[in-house]
Amino acid sequence: MTYHQIATATAAITAATNREHHDLALVLGSGLSDYATSLPNAVEVPYDRIPGFPVPKVEGHAGSLISADIGGTNVMVLAGRVHYYEGWSLEEVVFGVRTAVASGAATVVLTNAAGGVGEGLSPGDLVLIKDHLNLTGHNPLLGPNDARLGPRFPDLTGLYNAELRLRASEAAGRIGIDLKEGVYAWLTGPSYETPSEIQMIRRLGGDLVGMSTVPEAIAIRHMGSRVLAISLVTNLAAGISATPLSHEEVQETAAAARTQFGNLLDNLFPVLLV
Repeated sequence: MTYHQIATATAAITAATNREHHDLALVLGSGLSDYATSLPNAVEVPYDRIPGFPVPKVEGHAGSLISADIGGTNVMVLAGRVHYYEGWSLEEVVFGVRTAVASGAATVVLTNAAGGVGEGLSPGDLVLIKDHLNLTGHNPLLGPNDARLGPRFPDLTGLYNAELRLRASEAAGRIGIDLKEGVYAWLTGPSYETPSEIQMIRRLGGDLVGMSTVPEAIAIRHMGSRVLAISLVTNLAAGISATPLSHEEVQETAAAARTQFGNLLDNLFPVLLV
C-alpha cells in the first residue's frame, strides 16, 4: 500500500468519525472484538467503507473500526484483523495499523490469541509480549521503502516498549491480574504447528506462538510509534496439549476470558494516555 492510499484511508476515517486525529489505537484479536462495543461515545465504521481496508474472512474477527472518546482522548479500535494466511499481502495485513499511526496514534496496543509454549502458561493467562521470533522468512518492509513512512533499516531493539510494559504490569496488579511476560513466535499458519516445531520454538526461547501481531509491530515501529502487545493464551501448543487443537477452542477460551481482558484494557487506557 502506498503513502497516498494510507492518506486516503486516514481522510475517510476523519470524515466518518468527525475526529481529526486519534491518540491511541487498539487492535483486537480472535474472539475479543466485542470489547469495542462497550466503549463510550463510539462511532463504528465498517472496514468496507474505508478505502483500501481489507476485510477479515476468519470467524471470530469482526471487520469494523470503532472511534471512541475516552476521557477526552480519541481512541481508535480495530475490531478484527486480517492474516497473511488468508492470502493477503503483508502490505495489506499492516494497512490498518499504518492508517492508525497516520491518524495520530503515538501508541498502538496489539492483542491476540496465542498458543502457550513456555513453562507455567495455561489457557486464560494474559501475557505481555517482550520480544518476538519471526520464523516465517517474511517481513512487511520488503520491497521499495517510502521514507515518508519510515527508515529503510529500522532498529527493532526494544520494539515492545519497556515503559509501557511496566505501566501495564502495574495496572494489572492493581486489579489483581497476574500479567506474565514472554516471547512470541510468529508462524504463518493456517495449520497449527507440529509438536517438533513447538519443541524448536521452546528451545529458541519462545513462550507463545501465533499467526499475527509481528508484522503489525514491525510496521508500527517503522513509522515511529510505540508498541504494547498482549497475548491471551487460548490453548496449549501441539505436543503440550493433551487434546487436538481447534479454532473453536480458541474462540471458547477467548469468550471465557473476555471480562478479565476487558477489565485489563479499561485500566490500561488511563496509564497509556499520559
